[in-house]
Amino acid sequence: MRGPVVKTAAILLILGSLAGCTAAVPMQAAEDTTNPVCAEIVVRLPDDIDGHERRETDAQGTGAWGDPAVILLTCGVAVPGPSTQRCVTIDGVDWLVDDSEEGRGVFTTYGRDPAVQVVVDLVTSDSNALNALANSVGYSPVVGACTSPEDATIDDDAVLRPQP
Repeated sequence: MRGPVVKTAAILLILGSLAGCTAAVPMQAAEDTTNPVCAEIVVRLPDDIDGHERRETDAQGTGAWGDPAVILLTCGVAVPGPSTQRCVTIDGVDWLVDDSEEGRGVFTTYGRDPAVQVVVDLVTSDSNALNALANSVGYSPVVGACTSPEDATIDDDAVLRPQP
């Protein structure tokens, strides 16, 4: 009689511990997510950003913070070319800023390969998030940098291009 009681208790213990687990954040891996630099970035991601704890994700080269997730990171996104988007430098990392979606900011590293994209739900501080990620994202090699409008020219296609 003791065997079934022990087995039942073990099953209840396992089920109880699973009920307390938070599900992995569903994310999509980027095209260049298998780039070894993405692995270097991901292993260095902070455990906490602006009071939001890091969560498990279901895709390689990604990170998420908060419950519900308010900060999402994807490594290996397409490396952006010359752009007219606002570009900011935060703690040594250049970011293209897309704030066209109300309530969230989308930030993509500029001048780094592989590129990293961070989506921040604006219930948290985007600058705190980008500052917290700078050490990790800084492992992506620099291949360019933001330029000011004064340092750029407009070519025939009306796209800003850095001057040589």
